[in-house]
Amino acid sequence: MSNGTERSPREHASFYTQANALLRKNVTYQKRNSKKNVFIVVFPVWICLLLLILQKVIDNELDKPKFQCGCSNVPTNNGTDVRVCGIQYSTLDQVFRCAIDSPPRWPGLLQVPSQEFRAVKTDTFPIVDYPDESCRKTQSCPVTVLFTGGNRSLSQSVASRFFSRTSTPNISDYLSSLSNVVSGTNALTREVHFIDPAILSSSDLFTIQNQCLQNSTFQIPFLLGNIAISRKEVKCVQALNLWRNSSSIINGELYKGFRQGNAERKNNEIMTAYDFLDSDEKNYNVRIWYNSTFKNESVFQSPFGQVRVSRSLNVISDAYLRYLVGDDVNMKLEFTKEMPKPKTRLSLDFSSLLGATFFNWVVSFLLPVFLTYLVYEKQHKLRLMMKMHGLGDRPYWVISYSYFLALSVIYMLLFVIFGSVIGLKFFRLNDYSIQFVFYFLFVNLQIVLAFLVAPSFSDVRTSQAIAYVYIFGSGLLAGFLFDSFINDTSFPKIWIIVMEFFPPFALYRGLYEFGQYAFFGGYMGTSGMTWGKLNDSTNGMREVLIIIFVEWLVLLPIAYYVDQVSSLGNRVKTPLSFLKHFRKISHSFRASSLGRQGSKVFVEMEKPDVIQEREVVQQLLLEPNSNYAVVCNNLKKVYPGRDGNPDKLAVQGISLALPVGECFGMLGPNGAGKTSFINMMIGLTKPTSGNAYIQGFDIETDMNNIYTSMGVCPQHDMLWETLTGREHLLFYGRLKNLKGPALKEAVEESLKSVNLFYGGVGDKQAGKYSGGMKRRLSVVYMDEPSTGLDPASRNNLWKVVKEAKRNRAIILTTHSMEEAEVLCDRLCIFVDGSLQCIGNPKQLKGRFGGSYVFTMTTAVENESEVERLAAALSPSAAKVYHISGTQRFEIPKQDIRVADVFRAVEAAKSRISVQAWGIADTTLEDVFIKVALSAPRSSSSSLLT
Repeated sequence: MSNGTERSPREHASFYTQANALLRKNVTYQKRNSKKNVFIVVFPVWICLLLLILQKVIDNELDKPKFQCGCSNVPTNNGTDVRVCGIQYSTLDQVFRCAIDSPPRWPGLLQVPSQEFRAVKTDTFPIVDYPDESCRKTQSCPVTVLFTGGNRSLSQSVASRFFSRTSTPNISDYLSSLSNVVSGTNALTREVHFIDPAILSSSDLFTIQNQCLQNSTFQIPFLLGNIAISRKEVKCVQALNLWRNSSSIINGELYKGFRQGNAERKNNEIMTAYDFLDSDEKNYNVRIWYNSTFKNESVFQSPFGQVRVSRSLNVISDAYLRYLVGDDVNMKLEFTKEMPKPKTRLSLDFSSLLGATFFNWVVSFLLPVFLTYLVYEKQHKLRLMMKMHGLGDRPYWVISYSYFLALSVIYMLLFVIFGSVIGLKFFRLNDYSIQFVFYFLFVNLQIVLAFLVAPSFSDVRTSQAIAYVYIFGSGLLAGFLFDSFINDTSFPKIWIIVMEFFPPFALYRGLYEFGQYAFFGGYMGTSGMTWGKLNDSTNGMREVLIIIFVEWLVLLPIAYYVDQVSSLGNRVKTPLSFLKHFRKISHSFRASSLGRQGSKVFVEMEKPDVIQEREVVQQLLLEPNSNYAVVCNNLKKVYPGRDGNPDKLAVQGISLALPVGECFGMLGPNGAGKTSFINMMIGLTKPTSGNAYIQGFDIETDMNNIYTSMGVCPQHDMLWETLTGREHLLFYGRLKNLKGPALKEAVEESLKSVNLFYGGVGDKQAGKYSGGMKRRLSVVYMDEPSTGLDPASRNNLWKVVKEAKRNRAIILTTHSMEEAEVLCDRLCIFVDGSLQCIGNPKQLKGRFGGSYVFTMTTAVENESEVERLAAALSPSAAKVYHISGTQRFEIPKQDIRVADVFRAVEAAKSRISVQAWGIADTTLEDVFIKVALSAPRSSSSSLLT
């Protein structure tokens, strides 16, 4: 940990300064990743090209003769043949491609339910006036018509005339034969009416009568021009007119008779229904029910078939007129016909048909990109590193969000522009302003979703895999499940809206509406979706826009909060604590420290040097001294137990006072509590109790100001591989609020100090550095800074640390005794979360190493002679090591002189064969081992505070 000697630490970098630093770094970083960014933004261009190729393949297939107007060679008077094209030479599939100046006339028909679906009385439908179910077996069920109205007598009189008209068929004039009576069919319609499917298909034709007479079935030929195209049998079907007391009863019967309106999923269809409302002799006002499920809907959202409503309207109007004037009057529906049309070619707008599902995946492609960016910085601890060097969460959010938004806008603009250029109707026919609003709102929601879920991942590959599964799976769910609900007119609209709160469904619904309006617009030669069409009753775009906007506004603060909790770890004390600005305290420890001190009862009696350090801390709390950069007062960290395990006491009431200019070393075995202590000091975890001050700022309330004067060198390098060493230092220097010449000078001095300046090394990308060069670039809050370095690099790094400590305090944790002895002015040894000793290396060796280490290697049979030699040198000699003839003894210094040892060994050589021997003073490693082994082990469950 590094702290300057200034009485007033450097001012905390403002929001603008932090944002500027991060923006500059990100722009440089993205330039170095330009290939990846170009691939991302041109991805929709490749998709559009793929769609264009597929469209060309489909167009070539549809240009084949079987999809064009039918033609034939017609002989002329001069004996030659002329090729003539027209509907008379076309199949049912070809006829719609022909030019039709005068479309043929077809009889107006009622939509008649098929025999097996006509309304009958059953256990499921126990309606007494329905015909008995047995009629289905004999194929003799009548068709049912329901009616109601305000004037029952008038309604019944008119209804009795619905199907009372009879006529003798004229087989030479099919229009007259079918228009003079009420006729119907069970054939489904198509999207246009140039050919009525009832005439050319195997479906039935009916005349509908109140009572069918014997021999009422007849056959009639149908002509197209002078060409006979079919001969159909026309059957009579009886109509059953049933009165109902209200329209709500009719609605109930109609709905229950629909296959999805009852639990057994059975059809019990009513042919048609009427409500006379307030009609009387002077007022004609009626409501007509018709079955909209005969629209021939398809899974590819092709245009709906027409519905046979004109004959239903004619039936009631003709009956009402005859009720008023007399049965001799006739309001005849002579025919129905399509509008004239030019010759056309069969076209299939592939983008509009495929759009909803396919484009759903394309638009969602950016989610894994955002997630990868966020999780990568988390996995490699780059976000943490930036935070420890003073980057606030708000600048990080603003810059990252802006980058994601800019990337999304470019991505979608290229998608829409290029799709329009190559002629995709999905884009060209729909209003561009609606498309912009829709895509803009959704990409914002997608960015928020990335921020929301990123804290849940710690590995980039895992996040990518789950993101792509989510995108692909949700797209399929939307295309097959949600789409079926949209097209099901009986499915409650409110549940559609509820499901659209799931973002992929909202995206699908918006794309579905664009596709539908583009398809119909292309088919009808009109525009697609416009702002005015948002009010269409079947258009769900308005609800989708509102839902996406509301979700964005709601999830944005939630995602920010989740990110705060994730980045601060357990430092967040309350749900809203992250919203509070940190309070700057005076450069005095007294006010906040005295009120926090609790009773301190320790399981073990502390060593005198540890007690002395605690007394120094207490004195500094009473009489602050700015020459001390770091003051820790009874700092403690307890991790709650899990799965029935006891709490873990990681740090037990540490008190330290570190003056400026001191390098303080922390030694200890793995798990001793060093990392927990460092994490509290750099703001990663919150102390359980106690407090600490750096440059007079409290680590619990003012880390932002602490970060301006603190640097961190983690155990493992946290670098951007594509940024240079200079760019790293420029970025972190700006976070420390350095500007202009001061920033440039500081960067160059830093590069020189770690030998990365000369030869252009500082301007090479960090990914090309050796391990030693990366380590030197990472120096300053020292958590094992020389890890992984060769001896030459390590010695160079030591020089840097020695130079750096002149105007700052440094805390260094290491497992290297050599490094600790060379660099540290004072050392402490951590064992089981508590300090066992504090002092400079010489003091510790003198205190814990008051003995010589005597080692001798002989033949195995001479080992007893060596033991007698050691005992002769000192009765207190203790054997600490023994293997294959090599023995090591500790001998108290006060018992011997070194010269006496030499004489004794020379004398022993005359008696035994001595292969090797030596005597050495105690090393720091010996001290560490001795202290670590002698330290008492406390149970983590027996905690006293």
